[in-house]
Amino acid sequence: MTGTITSDRTSVFPRFLDLPYPNVERGEGVWLVTSDGERVIDASSGGAMVTCLGYGVPEIVAAAAEQADRIAYFYNHHFTSEPAERYADRLLEVAAPEMARVRFVSGGSEANETALQLARLYQVERGEPERWRVISPAQSYHGSTMGTLALNGRSAVQEPYAPYLANHLHISPSTWRFDPSGEAALRELDRALEEAQGTVAAFFCEPISAAALPAYSPPDAFWLGLDERRREHGFLVCFDEVVTGFGRVGSWLAAHQLPIEPDIVAVGKSLGAGYAPLGGVMCRRHVYEAIEAGSGEFDLGHTWDGAPLSTAVGLAVLDAMVEKGLVDRVREHGPRLREDLEAAVGSLEIVREVRGRGFLLGVELVDPRDGGSFLPVELQVDELVDQIAFEHGVLVTSTHPQADGMAGDQVLLAPAYVSTDDDLSQMIERFSAALNVVERKIKAAL
Repeated sequence: MTGTITSDRTSVFPRFLDLPYPNVERGEGVWLVTSDGERVIDASSGGAMVTCLGYGVPEIVAAAAEQADRIAYFYNHHFTSEPAERYADRLLEVAAPEMARVRFVSGGSEANETALQLARLYQVERGEPERWRVISPAQSYHGSTMGTLALNGRSAVQEPYAPYLANHLHISPSTWRFDPSGEAALRELDRALEEAQGTVAAFFCEPISAAALPAYSPPDAFWLGLDERRREHGFLVCFDEVVTGFGRVGSWLAAHQLPIEPDIVAVGKSLGAGYAPLGGVMCRRHVYEAIEAGSGEFDLGHTWDGAPLSTAVGLAVLDAMVEKGLVDRVREHGPRLREDLEAAVGSLEIVREVRGRGFLLGVELVDPRDGGSFLPVELQVDELVDQIAFEHGVLVTSTHPQADGMAGDQVLLAPAYVSTDDDLSQMIERFSAALNVVERKIKAAL
C-alpha cells in the first residue's frame, strides 16, 4: 500500500472522511515509520497518550505470545485466571495501595462508564436510589459512550447525540481566563448542589486534564472545597485517570499529587501501553463494602473484561515500569522538559501558556493581536499545527474547542516514559520549528 490512504481508496470507515491518513508500517522505540519510509518522532505516545513504553518492547511481546499460547480468552462471568489475579494484587500493591479492589475493562471509555455505574450502584445499595446525577467540569472529555458523553458540558461534542444523554450538571473550568482562584467554580458547585436537591451521586473529573484542557489542574483551593462539600452532601468523588494514571504525571496516580482522595478511579491507556486494550476501575473499601453488604452484585460488564491475554500484558507492562524505574524517571525529568518547552515556544506571540506535570504538557494558543482571545474558528489551527508538525517529523495532538466557549486551540505533548534525553530534545526542537511556521501562517491569515 502507498504511504497515504484517502477515504476513496479504503474499505475502512475512517474517523474523518476528508483526511488523508499516513500508513504506518512499524514502530521503533519512540519512532513511527510509514510504509514509504518516512520517520516521525512520536511526542504523544501513539497520538492518544497510550504507548508509554514505546514500540517493539520484547518482554511485552513475549508475555503476550506466551499467554496466547496457553489461553487468550474466556468470559470472566464464568472463570478467573492467574494473570488477572496476580495483576490485580500487584497493581494495588504497587500503584494504589489506598484502593481496595479493581475491575478490569477494555479501555478508557469503558472504565469511565463502569465508574459511573459503580457510583450509582453505591448510592442505591446504601438506600438512596434518588441519587443519580453527576456534577462535572463542563470543559472535559471522558469518552465516547452515551454514558460518558453526558459527563461533559460541551454541546459541540455531544451533538447530534444529545437526545440520548442524561441530564447532568456542569461547572465552568477554573482557568486563568475565567477563574484562576477556583472560588467561582466552588460557587457554581454550590448552586448545582442546591439545584439537584439531594440527587447527586458523584462529582466526576480529571485531576489533571488531557484532551479537553491539556495538562491543566484547578488550584488546591478548589480541591479542598470539593472535599468539604463531599463530606457535607454525601456524594462520591470519581477521578478519570485514563490518561494520567500509572506514571504519566510523575506519580502512579495524579491523585497522589492533590489534597483530596477520590473514592473511585478510572484508569486506562498506559495499563496496556498499546500492546493490549486494557483499562480498569479501582475503588476504596467503603465503596466495595456497600455492594458487599447489599446485593452482592456488580454484574454489568464487557466481553473482554479481565481476559487472560490482556491482563498478562498489563502485568508485564507494570513489571517493566517498576524494573526500569519509569515513574521516577518521569517525575525527575518532567520539570526540565517543561522548562525546555517553555524556553523553545514560550516567547511566540500565539503562545499564552505552557503548563504540565511529568510527561503531560500543554501549550495554549491565542490570537497574537491581543495575546488572550481565542483564535478564529475558521482558521482550523488544530489541523494546521498537527499537519505542519508532521511535516517537521514530529507527532503531536491538538484540540480545537472554541465552539464551547471555554477554551481555545491547544496542543498536547505526551512522550513515552522511555524517551531518552536526545529523544525529548528532538521532539521539542521539531515542535518549536513547526510552531514558528504556524505563527507566521496565522499572522498572514489575520
